[in-house]
Amino acid sequence: MVFGDLYPSAMQLQMVSVASVLEAMGYEMKVFSLEDGPCGNIWRAIGAPVSILPEEANSSNSVDWLHYDGILVNSIEARPVFSSLLHEPFKSVPVIWTVHEYSLAHRIKEYNASGMIQIIDAWKEVFSRANVIVFPNYILPVMYAAFDSGNYFVIPGSPSEVFQADNFIANHSHQDARISLGLSPKDFVIAIVGTPFSYGENLMEETLVLQAIGPLLQQYHSENSTESELKVKIVTGNRTEKHKMVLESVALSVGFPKGAVEHVAAGDKHNLLRTADLVIYGSCLEEQSFPSVLVQAMSLEKLVIAPDLAIVRKHIGDGLNGLLFPKKNIGVLTQVLLRAVSNGKMSVSGQKIASVGKAYAKNLMASETIEGYAVLLENVIKFPTDALSPLTAGEIPLALKQEWKWHLFEDVKHLHRVNGSLSGYKILHKLEQEWHSNLMERPPVGTSKNSEAFSAIAWEEQRANEVMDIKRKMEEDELKDRNEQLHGTWEEVYRNVKRVERLKNELHERDDKELERTGRRPGTDDIDASSRLPLLNNVYYRDILGEFGAFFALANRIDRIHKNSWIGFQSWRVTARKENLSENAESAILEAIQSQKHGDAFYFWVRMDQDPRNHANKDFWSFCDAINAGNCRLAFSEAFQRMYGVQLDHELDSLLHMPSDGDTWSVMQSWVLPTRSFLEFVMFSRMFVDVLDAQMYDKHHRTGHCILSLHKDKHCYSRLLEVLVNVWAFHSARLMVYVNPETGVMQEQHQLSGRRGQMSVRWFSYATLKSMDEELAEEFDSDHPDRRWLWPQTGEVFWQGLYERERTMRQQEKERRKQQSRDKIQRIKKRARQKTLGKYIKPPPEDIGASNHTMTVDL
Repeated sequence: MVFGDLYPSAMQLQMVSVASVLEAMGYEMKVFSLEDGPCGNIWRAIGAPVSILPEEANSSNSVDWLHYDGILVNSIEARPVFSSLLHEPFKSVPVIWTVHEYSLAHRIKEYNASGMIQIIDAWKEVFSRANVIVFPNYILPVMYAAFDSGNYFVIPGSPSEVFQADNFIANHSHQDARISLGLSPKDFVIAIVGTPFSYGENLMEETLVLQAIGPLLQQYHSENSTESELKVKIVTGNRTEKHKMVLESVALSVGFPKGAVEHVAAGDKHNLLRTADLVIYGSCLEEQSFPSVLVQAMSLEKLVIAPDLAIVRKHIGDGLNGLLFPKKNIGVLTQVLLRAVSNGKMSVSGQKIASVGKAYAKNLMASETIEGYAVLLENVIKFPTDALSPLTAGEIPLALKQEWKWHLFEDVKHLHRVNGSLSGYKILHKLEQEWHSNLMERPPVGTSKNSEAFSAIAWEEQRANEVMDIKRKMEEDELKDRNEQLHGTWEEVYRNVKRVERLKNELHERDDKELERTGRRPGTDDIDASSRLPLLNNVYYRDILGEFGAFFALANRIDRIHKNSWIGFQSWRVTARKENLSENAESAILEAIQSQKHGDAFYFWVRMDQDPRNHANKDFWSFCDAINAGNCRLAFSEAFQRMYGVQLDHELDSLLHMPSDGDTWSVMQSWVLPTRSFLEFVMFSRMFVDVLDAQMYDKHHRTGHCILSLHKDKHCYSRLLEVLVNVWAFHSARLMVYVNPETGVMQEQHQLSGRRGQMSVRWFSYATLKSMDEELAEEFDSDHPDRRWLWPQTGEVFWQGLYERERTMRQQEKERRKQQSRDKIQRIKKRARQKTLGKYIKPPPEDIGASNHTMTVDL
C-alpha cells in the first residue's frame, strides 16, 4: 500500500479499516509512503511494516515491486512511484489506484487552455498504467473523463464526510458559522440541498419544496412584518440572474418575506450544514450511491428529510434515522415538516431521529466499501501457486467489516494537516514548476508571421542542399565504377574467398538470422529462441518451460553462436531484485575460471536460504514442496522412475538425497558452468522434462490443473525446474561454489569431500546419460513413433547409428561418383571415329593464271 504521506485523513482511516479486514482474510501487507506522519504507528500496530520512500521520482526505483502480488496506490500525491511501475520489469505487477481528490480534475480545463499538453499526456500515461482506478463516488469518474482508458471503477462509500464534519466542529463554532451567513440566534434555518448530477436548474423541484415549506410560516411571527425567523437556504452552483429572479418571485408568492429565501454558494455548504436546524434533500433523481451531502448532514446531527428514492430507503428508515416523503407527491412534505417542527422549534421526536442518524452515519457504507475492495482484489490479483489463498469476500465475518476503525485514530485526529483541504495540490504544483522550468530552458518557436516565413525559407534551402548532396554522391559513384580497376588472377580470388570463409568460422557469439540487436540495449545480442527451437512457437510450452526453454534453444546447435569454454546465465528476476553480480564478483568468477581454481565447478550467486519465499529457512525438499503445492518430492521420484525405466525402490532415497548440512542451494537460474557441463546438464534436463510432460500433459492441457499447483496455473512445473540444477550438480559430483554477488567472495557448498556415500553418481554419470540419450535418438530415428513425444522437439537428435549411416551414405555417394567417372572414360574410348571424306586439292598459285593443270596432295 503506497501513500503520499501518513497524516491523519479520511483516506488513511478508510485504508486502515480495509487493511485490517484484508489481514484477517489472509493477506500480508507493507506500507510505503513518500512522507512520514502520525499514522505510521497505526499501521505498525495492525502489523503492517512501514517504509519511507525518497520523494524524488527516480529514487522509487530502489523498491523491488516484484516482491508483491499487487500494489494499492492511494492518493494522487503518490504519483512518483509510477516512475518505476511504468517500466520493466515492474509493468506486469497489478496496480490499483484509489483517487479521491478533486484537485487534478479542477486543473484539467486550465491545462488545456494554457497549452500544458505535456502535463495532461503524462497524467494520461500513469492513469492508463493502473489496472484499476478506484473512485469513492460517481462524480469523480465524470470529472476525470479526460484520463479514462477503460479502467475506471467505483467503490462507493468513504468516512470522509464524517471525518470532515468532526474536524469542522472542532475548528468552527456554531455561532461563527451563523455570523458568516448573516443569521441571528433566533432564526430557524432550513437547508435545501440536491444532487450534483443536475441536468438543469431544478427550478421545478425547488418551487415544489418551497410550496411545501410555506405552511410553516404560521409558526413564526416577527415584530417586523417584513422579516421572518424562518430562513430557507438553498445550496447551489453557478446560478443565472434569471434563475434568481424566478426563485424570488416564487418565494414571495408562497408568502416568504423578501430575503428569507436565498441561495448559498457551494463553498459555504459546510457553514450552512453546521447552522441548519434540518436538511431537506430536494432532488428526486435516482442515484447509484447514497448522497454524500446527507451523510455529512447526519454526521452534524441534523434531521434529514428526503424523498423515498431506492438508494435513500436502503440507508434511511422513515422515523428511525431520518424522515421520508413520496417522490411522486412532494406535497406530502408539508405533513412531514409539521411532524418535525413544533412551535417554531425542532420537535422532540425530530431531535431523537437526528441523534440516531448521527450514530448511524458514522459507519454508513463501511461494509459495502470494505467488501468492494475485497472483491476487487479477488478479480485483479493472481496469486502464485505457492501462496495460500486468502478468504473470499463472501467469507468475511460481518463483525469485521461493519465499522471504520475510529478507535485507532482517537489520539491522532487532531494532528491532521491544517491545509488538508488542499490535498492533491502539492504534486500538481511540483509538476507545473517542472513544466515551466523546461519551457524556460527550451523556449517555444515564435509563431509570428515573420518567423513562420523565415522557417519556411530555411526548410526550402535545407531540402535543396540535400538534393544537391544526393546528386553529387550518385555522380561520384558512377565515376568510380567507370574508372579502370586492377583485377587479380583467379588464384588470388580463390585465396581471398577461402580467407573470408575461415574468418567467418572464427570464435564469435552471433549468427545471422538468429541474433537481433535491440536499440534498448545497445551492444547486446538477443537470441530469437523460437527460431532456434520451433517448439517455443507453441505458447503452451513457452509458458510451462519458462527459462528452460531458453536453455534448450541455446544448447540446440550451440557451436553456431557460442564457442567459449564457459557459459553463464542470470535471470531477469535477479536483476529486478538488485541481486545481480557486481563488477567485483564478475572479475572474481573470471579469475577463478582462468586460473582453474575449482576445475569443473558450478558457480551460483542467488541463495535459497535468502529467498523471500523461504521465510522459515527450510531444507531443499521442504522449500521445493512449499512452492509446488507440497508435491515436489513426489513428482521427482515418479519422474526418476519413469526416466530410468526401472524400479528404484531400493535406491530412490539415495537418488533424492539432498542433505541439510547447513549449506545452501541455488535458485532463480543464475549460475556459471563449463559449456561442456552445460550441454551435459541440458541432455539430462531434456529427458527429465520429457517424462514430466508425459506424466502431466493430458490433465494439465485439458483442465489447466496439475499436482504442482493449488489452482489453474499455466506454468505448472516451471518452479520445479528452477531447482533441478541442484539435483544434477550434487549427484554428478560437481563442485558447488557460492559467489557473493557484491564482494565476489567464494565459498564451497556441500563440500565434495564430505559427499561420499550420499551421491548417486552412476545414475548421473555422462556415460549413463549419453547411452540413454542415444537410445531415445535411435528409437526416434529408426522406429519413427507417431505418438505425441516431447523429447525430439527439445533439441538435436544424434546417435552412433546415425553417424555410421551418414558415413555409409557418403561412401556410397563417393563410389557412385567414381563409377560415373569410369563410365564416362569408357564412353570416350568407345566413341566411333569418322573416316576421311576425300583428298584435298591444293589451288594453283595466283601468278600462274593461264595454267590449268592441277596438283594433288594426299591428306
